[in-house]
Amino acid sequence: MSTKARAAGKGGTIRIGIGGWVFEPWRGTFYPDRLPQKQELAYAAARLTSIEINGTFYGSQKPETFAKWRDETPDGFVFALKGPRFATNRRVLAEAGPSVDKFFASGVAALGERLGPVNWQLAPTKTFDPDDIDAFMGLLPKSVDGRTIRHAVEARHESFLDPAFVALAKKHGVAIVVAGDSKYPQIADVTADFVYARIMGTQESEPLGYAAAALDAWAARAKAWAAGETETGLATAAPDAAPEPKPRDVFLYVISGAKPKNPAAAMALIERVG
Repeated sequence: MSTKARAAGKGGTIRIGIGGWVFEPWRGTFYPDRLPQKQELAYAAARLTSIEINGTFYGSQKPETFAKWRDETPDGFVFALKGPRFATNRRVLAEAGPSVDKFFASGVAALGERLGPVNWQLAPTKTFDPDDIDAFMGLLPKSVDGRTIRHAVEARHESFLDPAFVALAKKHGVAIVVAGDSKYPQIADVTADFVYARIMGTQESEPLGYAAAALDAWAARAKAWAAGETETGLATAAPDAAPEPKPRDVFLYVISGAKPKNPAAAMALIERVG
C-alpha cells in the first residue's frame, strides 16, 4: 500500500485526489517549472492517492493506454473512471447495455490493481424513474475479467432525493456519489461497501483551496466513513435507513471549484487523514 493511502485505524482505506492530471494552470504551481508533460502523471500519483479520469466519459481509451497509466503510478494508487456519456446521457438508461458492455470491453481491466470505482454521472436533467434506475443498475457488471468492479451513480437532479433511490442503490450495492459544497443535491446516504465523494468548493482566495476548518471537516468525514460511521452532518434522503456500521473504503475527489487550487486541497486532506 502507498504510504499515503492510509487506513483509518482498523477502518477502510481512504484515497484522495483530483480530476485528471493535465491542466495548464497546474504547471508552475502544482507541477514544477519545466517538468516534461509526460512525467506529470507520475508526479501527481506520487503526491496523491487517486485520480478520477474524465477522459473515459468523452471517448474510448485503448488497453495500451490503461496499461501505460498503470505502469506510471505506484502501488496503492487507484484510478476512478467516469463511465461513458453514451451510457448515461440518454433518456432511457435501461437501454444503455451496449454502451456499458463496450466500455468494459475497451480494456479497463488492464489497469489491474489500479482499477478503482466507476462513476456513472447522470445528466443534470435526468429525473428519478425507479424502474429505469433499477434496470440501469442491473446492467452494471459485478466483475470484469475476474476483477471486482465497484460502481457509483452521481445523480444531479433534485428528484433523486427519494428514499426509493437509496433503496435501489443498496439493492445493487452501488454507491451514491456525495456532492460536497455543490449546487447539486446532496445525498450522503451510505449504500455500498465504499463511499465516493466529490467536493467542489475550493476558492481562489484560499492558499489551500479551502479554509483550515473546512479541510478539517472533510477529513473528519472521510475518517468517519472509513471507520463505519454514517453520521457526518451531511444531508441524506433516507435518514431512517442507516446501513450496518462497518469499515468502508473512501474515495474523495476535489473537483471543479477554483480548479488551480485543487491539488493543494487534496494534499492538505491527505495530510490530515494520514
